[in-house]
Amino acid sequence: MQPLRILHTEAAVAFGGQEHRIYKELHAMRDRGHQLEAVCQPQAQLVSRLRDDGFIVHTMPMGGASNYLKGVAAMRGILRQGNYDVINTHSRIDTLIAGTAGRLNGGPLIVRTRHLANKVGSMLSYTWLPHRVTTVSDYVRSYLISRGVPEQHVATIYSPIVLPPLVEHSTLRDELGLSNDDIVVGCVAVMRAKKGHRTLIDAIRPLMADRPQLHLVLVGSGSPTFEQVQAYVAQLGLQSRIHMLGTRRDVPNLLAGCNLFALATEQEASGTVYVEAQAAGLPVVGTRVGGVAEMMREDVTGLLVPAKDVAALTAALQQLVDDPQLRRRMGQAGYRMVREEGVFSTERLAERTESVYRKWLGERQ
Repeated sequence: MQPLRILHTEAAVAFGGQEHRIYKELHAMRDRGHQLEAVCQPQAQLVSRLRDDGFIVHTMPMGGASNYLKGVAAMRGILRQGNYDVINTHSRIDTLIAGTAGRLNGGPLIVRTRHLANKVGSMLSYTWLPHRVTTVSDYVRSYLISRGVPEQHVATIYSPIVLPPLVEHSTLRDELGLSNDDIVVGCVAVMRAKKGHRTLIDAIRPLMADRPQLHLVLVGSGSPTFEQVQAYVAQLGLQSRIHMLGTRRDVPNLLAGCNLFALATEQEASGTVYVEAQAAGLPVVGTRVGGVAEMMREDVTGLLVPAKDVAALTAALQQLVDDPQLRRRMGQAGYRMVREEGVFSTERLAERTESVYRKWLGERQ
């Protein structure tokens, strides 16, 4: 088949989960032979990362009425020169600019990707401007359908993980002075109130009271939540049992030193960190919110509990803390799902993306 010419747009300037998804998607689709370019703001971190990897990246300021009008004009020029088959937008501002330009030019298929689980204010950038919409979970897809996006116009494409090499020996226990007999519950997440760190601490506290070998490792940062959680741990006198490591770039190494993974998030569009934990062979404990249930197989690779339910979370943690055979069985099942079945692989992302693009392009002919 003829390769597709695809233009991605993103107004955000940081490099978080959404931008990481875009970065991986461009690489995965290029690996399938398609031609990929991007439009970002000049100061966006995506610009240098993509250019360093050989992608063409156009830049323009976004935000504000004057930049909107200038942006639409500039985008129309980019679209005329690029002769793209698909524009894939990712945030509200770039959707307004690229969607308007694309509609005025009357050329490429316009696709909006929804990465978040929070409520949408204006539906303009999901209904009138784009022709179609993709989401990172069925949960987000169902929400957009309930808000008026036609069911046949929205498809779920899960965010992938790039599988890291297996870690032969984690340095985590050496770093913290823990033995092989200690049981380590790991949690990797940016420090925000909605991530439920305090709920997780409250749930594990009763178990720590009579299990001196039990430890909790929190990886991630973010003010003021990090400082608030740190103060709470000190108030409880659990600094020797609850270890706050801040931001780390060796997450696979840290996960390899844990016995299980838990995150008590209260809001999540998908939750790829659960996938990363399963790739490390860990059973997972998650909350029944957003797309979390889609990232695991309940009672097979891990356990699900209601959000903010401390007692239920304590019970789920106790099951896995006290039953090494259950930990092993669920950990192996998760490992197979991610590493052998490739459910969340970049290859699966690219196959699915190409499939929905071609289907929707065919519907417009």
